[in-house]
Amino acid sequence: MNSNVNKIKVQNKHYGFAILVDSCCDVPEEYLEKYPIYVVPLRINYKEVSYRDRIDISPEEIYKKLKLEIPTTSLPKYGDAQEVFENIIKDGYTKIISISISSNLSGTFNFIRLVSEEFKLRGIQTYLFDTKNIAIASGMYAISVANHLEEERSYEETISLLKSEYGNSKVFFCLETLEYLRKGGRIGHVASLIGAALGIKPIITCGEDGAYCIAGKERGSIKCVRKAIMLAKDFADLGKKSEIIIMYTGNVLELEKIKD
Repeated sequence: MNSNVNKIKVQNKHYGFAILVDSCCDVPEEYLEKYPIYVVPLRINYKEVSYRDRIDISPEEIYKKLKLEIPTTSLPKYGDAQEVFENIIKDGYTKIISISISSNLSGTFNFIRLVSEEFKLRGIQTYLFDTKNIAIASGMYAISVANHLEEERSYEETISLLKSEYGNSKVFFCLETLEYLRKGGRIGHVASLIGAALGIKPIITCGEDGAYCIAGKERGSIKCVRKAIMLAKDFADLGKKSEIIIMYTGNVLELEKIKD
């Protein structure tokens, strides 16, 4: 992510309100550049240094460092969030729709709520939306809000539409190993041991409570990916119209087939 992404916004069109996301929403770069979407970075912490997610360190750099050290993550620094709010005000916005990853996986939602209370005293109106989701499944809500902006929907109408869209987004992701989820306290020790011993690859999603749960499992990576595609298709079939995003890192088996 470009470190100036929150500073360089399209100047030729002023929208009715701004969109605020945390960096774990994984909103694609093209949306960050085109719309008034502002990003509050979470922190990636190593023993010796702390980085702002996607500003000081990229996901690719984190993956490369995993064999040397597994970092922890933490909430954004207050100063980072304050700077983003100030940029929103400087760009002329007084209304914000804030999209956050699941409050059951991170304290970011409550953190933004507390920061927004301070700016409320300065006349800044913020609607906070807990996606009960993670990664691009959270980002899809921000994309939807951006689309409503493009349609020139009002702040109030967009909030109403966003409420009606709750639950319409879901993520299915395959992991080569459960080691990092286990070390991060996100999945049980026994479950990770069983998976490693049997070569079983789980498909992780978020349940209704916004916590991680296993949507399916298969033996072997290729079967796991195919199962995830089937789960995504079944979920997409629930709607009259669906949008699908493929999110990946590193070398992905059969990536072209997945796209097809």
